[in-house]
Amino acid sequence: MTQFENLGLAAPILKALAAEGYSNPTPIQQQAIPIVLRERDLIGLAQTGTGKTAAFALPILHRLHNNRKHAGDRSCRTLVLAPTRELAGQIGDSFRTYGRFLGLSTAVVYGGASMHKQKLALSRGVDVLVATPGRLLDHVSQRSVKLDAVEILVLDEADHMLDMGFIHDLKRIAKLLPQKRQTLFFSATMPAPIAELAGQFLTDPERVAVAPPSTTAERVEQAVIHVDNAKKQDLLHALLKDKSISRALVFARTKHGANRIVTKLWDAGFSADAIHGNKSQSQRERALEAFKKGKARLLVATEIAARGIDVDEVTHVINFDLPNVPEQYVHRIGRTARAGQAGQAISFCAPDERAYLKDIQKLTKQDVPVMQTDFSLATPRPDERTPRPKPQGRGGRPQQQKRPPRHRSEGRSEERSDRPQQQRAQQDRKHAPKKHHAPDAHGHARAKQDGRQASHARDGEGRDRGDRRDRKGNDVWSNSGPPRRLNRKPQRV
Repeated sequence: MTQFENLGLAAPILKALAAEGYSNPTPIQQQAIPIVLRERDLIGLAQTGTGKTAAFALPILHRLHNNRKHAGDRSCRTLVLAPTRELAGQIGDSFRTYGRFLGLSTAVVYGGASMHKQKLALSRGVDVLVATPGRLLDHVSQRSVKLDAVEILVLDEADHMLDMGFIHDLKRIAKLLPQKRQTLFFSATMPAPIAELAGQFLTDPERVAVAPPSTTAERVEQAVIHVDNAKKQDLLHALLKDKSISRALVFARTKHGANRIVTKLWDAGFSADAIHGNKSQSQRERALEAFKKGKARLLVATEIAARGIDVDEVTHVINFDLPNVPEQYVHRIGRTARAGQAGQAISFCAPDERAYLKDIQKLTKQDVPVMQTDFSLATPRPDERTPRPKPQGRGGRPQQQKRPPRHRSEGRSEERSDRPQQQRAQQDRKHAPKKHHAPDAHGHARAKQDGRQASHARDGEGRDRGDRRDRKGNDVWSNSGPPRRLNRKPQRV
């Protein structure tokens, strides 16, 4: 069996790996490390939780150690881009852990943290800079970092970076980098359009795929429960009575949904925290730290945290809402069964989410077993047509349903019965006298209060019933002719 000593890594790196208890590389590490050491561009595909971070961190640290030089003030030699704050922080911790005996400097910059402290860390230059694209561009605009000395560019979770709107930021960053550099793409999934787009950033890259793209981890035991939307919270409470669920991740589709789940969990006596985009950085760090230390049994997260939570002791992943993008399912359930351990992924599937379940099974090329509970609905037949979720209208409101078509004979009978009435109504409207009213700034006001109607009757004796008044009590045009002015002021001579 191949060991890290056989990969040609420096002795201080091997010492750090031995201190962490690592001796044998994973398949992605075994194939990627020699390619990176040869300074070739690389696209690495592997399942979530198989050690992709170490696959690029270890050879990068080896190269920086063998070729020591100062990056320069406000510069960096290695730039690692990550889509989320949590993932950026974990990558920075991995570089510090594996390079603890090398004396190399590492800085992590992301939004929600102090810009001043980050500027101080970057002022003298660093060997490794881990950043999110938005905060990195903020530092570039304030001239607190320069990217003209970057030797190695790494994009972790590349498909998420390119597919979720970071492409414009990446193009801006790529223009600031030197043309001669090494570029590494690592991800769990890489669809064909994203791979074609990624080819613009790499030069003659080598491709490493230790597993078919979008496959789930082998040690994850999957299950799906067909349940009504209104019963999902009760089902979650019933599952949590099982003491074997010692540490679980619960994924919700929306931020408000995650907060609502946490509130109801606390009301039911379960310790839980939420982590999503509306939380401040300090709140997210406290929630993640409490979950790692076991103070919180449950962590409710949105999709933003699916690729940024690296906790080895997660026993269960519960999909409270199925993701509408099937690739996200692979990342979600990859949060369990990490570091060679086993795990279980349970998904709640409402009737309007069955189309999402079919997309997931089509992507992973395997059927998810059905789990029966007291809250379960009838399992849909394989040949049953699954309606797609209806598109949302403006403002996130569902569009109005169309009236179902009437029976042909029923429509004819109603049309015949309504036709004489419609003809009479048209004739009445044709011969009715036209009423002309002057436009009013407040609209055609009508006096609805009894007192105002009585005053109209007293003041308007002898006038036609068509007289009207606006909201200020002034007469407006009516069929009786011009309004009569009361209390007219005497004319000046």
